[in-house]
Amino acid sequence: MQYTVSVAMSPVEQLIEIAKTAEEVGFDNIALPDSIFYMEKQSADYPYTADGSRMWNEDTPWVDPLILAGAMGATTSTIRFYTNVMKLGSRNPLLLARQVGSVANLTNNRFGFGVGIGWAPEEFEWCGQPYAKRGKRVDEMIEVIKLALAGGMVEFHGEFYDFEKLQMSPAPAEPVPFYVGGHTDVALKRAVRIGDGWTSAMMTCDQIAETISRLKKLLAEAGRADDPFEYQVVCIDKFGIDGHRELAEAGVTDYIGMPWVFEGLGFDAPLDKKLDSMKRFADTYIHSGWQQ
Repeated sequence: MQYTVSVAMSPVEQLIEIAKTAEEVGFDNIALPDSIFYMEKQSADYPYTADGSRMWNEDTPWVDPLILAGAMGATTSTIRFYTNVMKLGSRNPLLLARQVGSVANLTNNRFGFGVGIGWAPEEFEWCGQPYAKRGKRVDEMIEVIKLALAGGMVEFHGEFYDFEKLQMSPAPAEPVPFYVGGHTDVALKRAVRIGDGWTSAMMTCDQIAETISRLKKLLAEAGRADDPFEYQVVCIDKFGIDGHRELAEAGVTDYIGMPWVFEGLGFDAPLDKKLDSMKRFADTYIHSGWQQ
């Protein structure tokens, strides 16, 4: 099982040092969150809290995840990065393809593209994109992005996007992996159809095991049972070596966590305390040999 550190809601000035330390102590990946802006009033419930409220406020810091991947990549050499997840519905697919390809090239293919639709109507509408038919439109966006990233002269004629032959150079030397977020049946089927893996929000171990079982069934039905497929999870109820062993047995391939939060520290905790937490986490889980 791989280990990924999430940097969601950490102060901007801490991010580069967190990345450097994550690589030094042995983390495999860094998960990069996405939020475009904070609207004063929300017209839809946030889907991952019990009461629909957001876990952050107007002063919570966010950095564009693609820019952050490039900045972190410049100060590291082995650790990988992936968006967790980038909300596609409010963006343009050709512009995204240009950005994703640039990050992949600048990080020497250490980038994975975690994608979702987005939950807030305001993010769509205020960025000039319709909220209606968002699922179908994001499916077409993914087709466009993959097509452009593959290299060569390409064209596309779909329901939502239409363009004549064009080429983006240089294309990434390796295919950019796509990880699909979401818990609904539609999202799971999207992950199986176009993804190299699935990524969760906050879930219990039982929910994770049930979802992974469902995904494996869908992969088998699609003729993909033997394909490599990542299961990236945020688990809220299993801790310690025994808990991580249970997650691995459930099929988890990538554990996403915030070591400082596990020790009772806040998102805005001092940098030195966060780095110490990462080192203790690595000693406990990454270097303890429990997976041998």
